[in-house]
Amino acid sequence: MTNNNPIGLFDSGIGGTSIWKEIHQLLPNENTIYLADSKNAPYGQKSKDEIIHLSSKNTEFLLNQNCKIIVVACNTATTNAIKELRVKYDIPFIGIEPAIKPAALHSKTQKIGILATKGTLNSELFYKHVEQFQDIQIIEQIGFGLVELIENGEINSKEMKDLLKKYLNPMMECNIDYLVLGCSHYPYLIPQIKKILPSNIKIIDSGEAVAKQTKKILYEKVGFREINEKSEQLFYTNTNPKVLIEILGNKFKVLEKDF
Repeated sequence: MTNNNPIGLFDSGIGGTSIWKEIHQLLPNENTIYLADSKNAPYGQKSKDEIIHLSSKNTEFLLNQNCKIIVVACNTATTNAIKELRVKYDIPFIGIEPAIKPAALHSKTQKIGILATKGTLNSELFYKHVEQFQDIQIIEQIGFGLVELIENGEINSKEMKDLLKKYLNPMMECNIDYLVLGCSHYPYLIPQIKKILPSNIKIIDSGEAVAKQTKKILYEKVGFREINEKSEQLFYTNTNPKVLIEILGNKFKVLEKDF
């Protein structure tokens, strides 16, 4: 099955580019359009209704760009809005959820940590995932302030280091052996996190699983792009594109647009 339209992705800012990178690596021949709603970041502190409204607005922008599938590259938007999006729009949606299952299944200490936004940890969908693993102790931590620092290009700042220590130290004291990153921004913090955590604690995120699921849905329902010319990767942001350009390594087209 052939479908030359682009894959659309959106997030509350630049974090979802961690998901985009996994998808682009697995499906390099596909055109993609990425939408960074940095003006409204972080979604994690907003109400469910606000998150649904913003997610719908982002979806309509991508539909107007003729996207064939939409990846909700944001844990908070997935856990709070994807159900409504699937009802409202006739297009396949791929969501991201914290990778609790693989962590819980492989944990030897029966204790795992999850660092996520308030919106994700308080969502009904997250609760449904957690209640499947009654034998596992899950230490939850809201990552207050982390998204804002990432959006401001302060990944390596002292403030970031201090916040991560504050959030991770109690988890280490509880003897976790897995740390689940429950926000698409957080993979950009892995180098910083590795300086704090001992090597026996494994860090896990959802990027690779989302890429594989995207490929599966393209194969089963949507169709792949015909290979006849180089693929195009296009990025939109509604704030200063400087940090997004830096994250992408100045390799792709980034457009500033109010949406």
